[in-house]
Amino acid sequence: MQTILEKCNNSGAIAAAADILRRGGLVAFPTETVYGLGGDALDPSASARIYAAKGRPSDNPLIVHIAEKKDVWELAEEVPATAEMLMEAFWPGPLTIILKKKPIVPDATTGGLNTVAIRMPSHPAAMEMIRQSGVYVAAPSANRSGRPSPTTAEHVAEDLTGEIDMILDGGPVGIGIESTIVDLTEEVPMILRPGFITREMLEAIVGEVRLDPTLITLEETTQGRETEPDSKLQHPKAPGMRYTHYAPHGTLSIVTDTANPGEVTPAVTGKILELTKEALAEGHVTAVLTTGENGSAYDALMETPGFHRIELGDTDDGQTVASHLYGALRTCDDLKCDVIYSENFRRDELGSAIMNRLIKAAGHRVISV
Repeated sequence: MQTILEKCNNSGAIAAAADILRRGGLVAFPTETVYGLGGDALDPSASARIYAAKGRPSDNPLIVHIAEKKDVWELAEEVPATAEMLMEAFWPGPLTIILKKKPIVPDATTGGLNTVAIRMPSHPAAMEMIRQSGVYVAAPSANRSGRPSPTTAEHVAEDLTGEIDMILDGGPVGIGIESTIVDLTEEVPMILRPGFITREMLEAIVGEVRLDPTLITLEETTQGRETEPDSKLQHPKAPGMRYTHYAPHGTLSIVTDTANPGEVTPAVTGKILELTKEALAEGHVTAVLTTGENGSAYDALMETPGFHRIELGDTDDGQTVASHLYGALRTCDDLKCDVIYSENFRRDELGSAIMNRLIKAAGHRVISV
């Protein structure tokens, strides 16, 4: 298959993308979070094509993207007051809500679940494409399953050229990590995937919000506790709850200070320095993921063949770190790094979202000092 690559601002590009979606084809498109891989959410064959193109397990539910809030009532059997409050506060934007689905939403889109995940993106090209297509757009991230999510059209092309009909190039995305997912089918809303919209922000609108117990376990991983294996999650309601995600080709490990979770202490940088020297001595191409403030801790290695220091941003600027995370993991692949060490990041709420992705990318490999 020939994959068309068009800039979003090219005349006719969005109209062409909309036509492909109407005909059951697949289009990768920019959102404010990451690039999505879209198909007609009500067409089971389009959903099957998404799974095939990504190499994604078919029980991993897809998020349905809409362009109008009123569309929620067409897709969902029940729309509680909490859903309306969150839609009013955060849509369009990086929030996905899970509701009980109507029969028109095929099981092929929801991974066989009786719930549907719905989001209204804020990226203007995404909104216009959905509107012009006249369909609801099922869209996971536009990458091969398990790989770092794409934050540029070039990332999409690396993974999916020849597998999909079109890539809409809107330049680098803004947020850089996937939307927050909140399950609204229970009495108390529950976060299934952390993101830019934090628990604190949600609770300011609807009151109590719980974290899925699996996310609490992931947090505990950064404190040196054993992590619950993904295989125990038998019925994932949201993307990424069972399977490894975001992984670079090399072996990624996170180093954290058990006594000072979320802080990059001299013990952390010292351990990374020690481990990196060992890896380099064994002939491994090795990268360290760090921040601008901590990068100088690795100055002694800068002239060592095979060593790469990758700075994600400033320690206090979680937004910049988030936007650079997946690109940094893909840079490790471009540099052919087979060993990667990462510092931990702040344990504020956006930092927790970043750590959620890093822990998944590392396959839960955490080294505590």
